[in-house]
Amino acid sequence: MRNLTLLLGFWPLGAIAAAGQEWPSYGGDPGGMKYSELRQIDRSNVTRLKPVWMFHTGDVSDKSKWPSASAFEATPLVVDGVMYVTTPFSRLIALDPETGREFWSFDPRIDRDQSVNLFINRGAAYWTDGRKRRLFLGTLDGRLFSIVAESGKPDPAFGLGGWIDLRSGFADAFRDRRYGMTSPAAIYRNLVICGAMTSEEPRGPSGDVRAFDARSGKLVWTFHTVARGEEFGANTWPAGATQNRGGVNAWAPLTVDTRRGMVFLPLTSPATDSHGWDRKGANLFGNSLVALDAATGKRIWHFQTVHHDLWDYDLPAQPNLVQVTRDGKAVDAVAQVTKTGYTFLFDRSSGRPLFPIEEVPVPASHVPGEEAYPTQPRPVKPPPYARQGMARDDLTTVTPESRAYCAKLSEGAVFGQIFTPPGLQPTVNFPGTNGGANWGGASFDPQTHTLYVNSMDVAALHRMIRREGFDVPYRSQGMGSVNSRFWDADLNPCQKPPWAFLTAINLDTGEFRWRSILGVVDRLIEKGIPPTGAPNLGGSLVTAGGLVFIGATNDSRFRAFDKDTGKEIWVTRLPASAHATPATFVGRKSGRQFVVIAAGGGNKYNGDFSDALIAFALPAGDPEAPPLVHTSRAVSFRTASPQNPATVS
Repeated sequence: MRNLTLLLGFWPLGAIAAAGQEWPSYGGDPGGMKYSELRQIDRSNVTRLKPVWMFHTGDVSDKSKWPSASAFEATPLVVDGVMYVTTPFSRLIALDPETGREFWSFDPRIDRDQSVNLFINRGAAYWTDGRKRRLFLGTLDGRLFSIVAESGKPDPAFGLGGWIDLRSGFADAFRDRRYGMTSPAAIYRNLVICGAMTSEEPRGPSGDVRAFDARSGKLVWTFHTVARGEEFGANTWPAGATQNRGGVNAWAPLTVDTRRGMVFLPLTSPATDSHGWDRKGANLFGNSLVALDAATGKRIWHFQTVHHDLWDYDLPAQPNLVQVTRDGKAVDAVAQVTKTGYTFLFDRSSGRPLFPIEEVPVPASHVPGEEAYPTQPRPVKPPPYARQGMARDDLTTVTPESRAYCAKLSEGAVFGQIFTPPGLQPTVNFPGTNGGANWGGASFDPQTHTLYVNSMDVAALHRMIRREGFDVPYRSQGMGSVNSRFWDADLNPCQKPPWAFLTAINLDTGEFRWRSILGVVDRLIEKGIPPTGAPNLGGSLVTAGGLVFIGATNDSRFRAFDKDTGKEIWVTRLPASAHATPATFVGRKSGRQFVVIAAGGGNKYNGDFSDALIAFALPAGDPEAPPLVHTSRAVSFRTASPQNPATVS
């Protein structure tokens, strides 16, 4: 428990004792390891895993009833014998983690008739001072609720009777622009630290990160993600470019080092993310990993992973607090995986890179008014885990039809290497806007100092077009494929496979331990084509039982790999693809280890939608699996109003 105890240093002793058995934070612990010391389920018996219960949230949209689709990307928490899970419509539900029986639900009643990119919520955050127990729920429409864990009711002492309006006094000038939370807040002592999802327009609500008092909801500190005035980094922007600058937000989960009192921010690109005519320069703190004093919000150190982003290469994933060995000594570090396929590793306290990082020349832009940054950072180690370019000779050969489609789609296109700016000609950019890695991030095994990261190789195919009379003179436009990606009509990537990997990285040496193809395309398997890998969104979980559990792929599977060899040793089909990160825990009553995953399908990669949360365990007492229990509830779809912003049942 030594490493886990250090990470949970401020927590009450009871919570520390339970942490190894339960799942109290989005990443398992505040440091985002996504690691469990549980070993009841191991290599020898994982093939006997069976579904124990399935809970249907009732919250799903395939656009047949509401204007936007849903994505069930939540990782549930398990604390003090209760499971808490959020739905795509920002509802919070408390369940019996061993049966799936509902205890209560809280509904903030977001407007479901609004048009959004996706209805989405990745989870809640748990806080306790040893007496009070609260769940903090951020919503898609920019509210933060404090919910009493025992009852599911808003805490009347917090903010406006249980909630605060994150937009008020912050995004008032941009009422027509998106601002909300899709990932859980981070907790440090009595602070609730919030990132945000923001609009992608050049002017809009700020991406600033803020900390609120967990008891009262009062603002404690604000960190300006776009350096301004005399602040450090302001000279990386031209005059006037920082005012109301959109983007540079933390939409992915934050990470907390409770022992050092540090919070780590994975920040995104400045808006717009494909044309920087009005923001010449490096643009701090865009695309930066920033370490703050968690109590004050003061910057300790930062590193910018992409200068003057033109590719939407946000830092999309929760940083992982890890430990590595250097010269025979243990070093506390932080690892950041990226859309670009690079893994950056830093000394946690100082920000010193633990592998050299070079600044390498990259191509210039040919778009009028654009000044691409002349160099970009490249870590010497580890090697990239994602494809970073292709040539026309690499076009797919999986079927004649796919090759013909992709060849026609890419006629006249520029096939560049990473950091080739999108141009006036169609441009194939690897990695694409979804990576590489994405919000599922990585998991870390403290036993072997191994980082496990799932990635995909799906390029962007787009070009810049002139827009007369618009504030933004050039915009990225796709070439006719779904979501402007370089894939065929069946959403199979246009280059030769493999198309996705699960990679194990030795962080002591910076070398790969192994790489395994992740996912299948059933239609191609039926044709006798070997596994190709599949596009994936979601993350992994590693356990002391020698396993890496992962859904993520768009093939409706849930898998377990041998963490030492990369061999796939268990796979099961799900009602829909599991674009989420699993959690594991021990049931207090049964003593059984459970693994739970949200299987919602949808997102940008599936036509199948579901609302299923599924728990797996070993059979109880006999070789046959226990009965599968389905539970669901009737849901009231009422629109929120300022006078009555939420309902609980």
